[in-house]
Amino acid sequence: MNRQDAEKIITEYLKPIFGFALKRCKNMQDAEDLSQEIVLKAFRALLIKDDIGDTNKFIWTVAHNALSNYYRDTAGSMIGVSIDEMAEILSDPDSLFAEDDNSETICRLQSEIAYLSKLQRKIVIAYYFENRKQADIAKDLGIPLGTVKWHLFEAKKELKKGMDIMRKTSELKFNPIKFNSFGINGSIGTKSTYEFFRSALVQNICYCVRNEAKTVHEIADALGVSPVYVENEVEYLAENGFLKEEKDKYIVNFIISEPTAEFLTMQDAMYKKAAGLFAGELYDELVSSGILDDESILGNYMLPNSTREKPLRDHNFLLWSLIPYIAAISGEKLMDNTITFEEVATIRPDGAHNIAYATVLPEHMNLPNDYVYMKDWCGPMTNGYGGQYMLWCIDTEWSDREKHRGAYPIYDEVARRILSLYDYEKEAILSKEDYAWLSEHGYIKTWGDYDKVFKTAWQIVILANKEIKEKLLAIGEKLKAKYKDEFDALKAPYVEAVLASVPAHLRKAKAYELQFVFHSDGWFLLHCIVSLLNSGKLKLPTEEQRKSLTTLIVPNM
Repeated sequence: MNRQDAEKIITEYLKPIFGFALKRCKNMQDAEDLSQEIVLKAFRALLIKDDIGDTNKFIWTVAHNALSNYYRDTAGSMIGVSIDEMAEILSDPDSLFAEDDNSETICRLQSEIAYLSKLQRKIVIAYYFENRKQADIAKDLGIPLGTVKWHLFEAKKELKKGMDIMRKTSELKFNPIKFNSFGINGSIGTKSTYEFFRSALVQNICYCVRNEAKTVHEIADALGVSPVYVENEVEYLAENGFLKEEKDKYIVNFIISEPTAEFLTMQDAMYKKAAGLFAGELYDELVSSGILDDESILGNYMLPNSTREKPLRDHNFLLWSLIPYIAAISGEKLMDNTITFEEVATIRPDGAHNIAYATVLPEHMNLPNDYVYMKDWCGPMTNGYGGQYMLWCIDTEWSDREKHRGAYPIYDEVARRILSLYDYEKEAILSKEDYAWLSEHGYIKTWGDYDKVFKTAWQIVILANKEIKEKLLAIGEKLKAKYKDEFDALKAPYVEAVLASVPAHLRKAKAYELQFVFHSDGWFLLHCIVSLLNSGKLKLPTEEQRKSLTTLIVPNM
C-alpha cells in the first residue's frame, strides 16, 4: 500500500485507537504508550501489505495483539522486581519455592506476594529480595525479632495457599467501565470530584463494590490488578467518605447510576410532559402580567436600539434567568421534605459536605430522536451565603463560561467578589481593575472614559428586594399547585424505578434527592428551557449575552 493511503487510514483510526487503549490501561501514560505502539505496528504493516480486505478488522486485530502483550508485560513486574531477579533469588535454597524457578510460577508468586498484609510484604521483600538479616528488619520496623520470624513463617503458608488457588476475575479485568459523568449535590471542599475519580482504577474499584462489600483482595481478584495498587486507593477513598468500611470489607458510599435505554426514555417522557404543562404557562404569565418591566428587576440587558437614558429591556434575556429560577425555587412548601440533607450527606476531610454521584452508560444505547441530552450542565447553584444578597445560577450548553472558568460563580470566592462589588457599586465607583474584571467576564457593561464621563449597567439579572422576589415566585407556586396532582402521578413510577435500582444502604440518600424532582432539579429546568425553545417562545441568546446567561443576584431572605 502506498504511504499516502496508509497515512489516511491511520489518521481515521487515531482517536478510536486511543479510546481503546484508555479504556483498558491502568493509567494515562500506559494508554498513550499502547496507542502509539498500535499505530506504529499498524502503519508499518499497511506499508508492506496490499491484500488487506477488511481494514477495520485488520486494525483491531493489531490492537488486540498489542493489548495482550501489554497485559503479559505488566503481569511480569507486579511489585517492581524483574523476572530474572526473582528467578535468581528463588534459586537460593532458603527461598520459598526452590524447585519452581520457571517464569510462570515466578509471575504467580509475585502476584501472591502482593496479597500479603502490608507488614508481611515489607518483611518478605526485605528478607528475600534485599537479603537483609532478620534482626536488622526487626530494628527498622520497631518490632521484636520473634514477630519478624512469625510473619515470615505465616507469609510462607499464605503464599503456598495462594499459589494453589485459581483466583476469580470478573469482566472488569478486560472490559473496565468508565464514569460518563460524576458530580456532587451539596458543597465542594478544597478538592474537586475529579481529583477523587481521576483514574480508571479508582472508578472500577468503586463500581466493583457498588452493590456488595468486598475485601481488598476480592476487589483485586475481580479487577485482575495487584492488591498493592488497590489497597492504597481503597484507603484513600475510605478516608474521604467515598467508600464505607465494614469490618475488613468495603462498599461504595455514593450513588452510581446505570440507567438503561428504557429507563432514560421513561425519564425523558416524564420531564417533557411536566415541562409542557408548566413552562409555557409560566412564560405567558410573566410576559402578559407586565412584571418584566417592574423597576425592582435591575441589571437591565438593553435592546440594540436602547439608550442609557431610555432603556428598552430585552425580555428574552430576562426570561432566560427568571424562568429557570422560578421553576427551581417556587412551590417549595409543596415539596416532600421528610428527609433532610444532614441525614444523608457526607462530611469530607477537605471541608466538603455533599452527596456524590456518578453515571455509567453502556457504549451503545438507542434513544428516541427527540431525546433531550444534558450537555455542559452545572447547577442550580447558590453561592454567597451570609450577606444581604446571594448569587443563583445554572450553566448550560447555551452559556459561554468555558473561557472564563476562573470567574465562574460556582466558586464561593468568585460569587462573594461579584456580590461585594455589586453592593459597593451602589454607593461608589469601583476601581478600574474591578470594572475591567467584571466587564471581561460579562457581568457589567461600561460606557465612556473612567476619568471623565463614565456609566455602567449590570448584565446580571438582579431582584432588588424581597417583594419582587415573592411576586415572581408566587406565579410559579400558583402553577405548581395547579399541576400538583399531575406532577405526583408522573413522578410516582419514576421514583419507584429509581429506588429499585439503588442499593439498600443508599436508598435514603437517593430518596432525599428525589424530593427535588420538578423543583431544584436540573433535568426539569433543562426541559423547561428546551420546551420554550421548541415552541419558539424563548429565543436563543446573543453571543454577548451568553457570558452572564442564567445568573441572578437575589435577596438572601
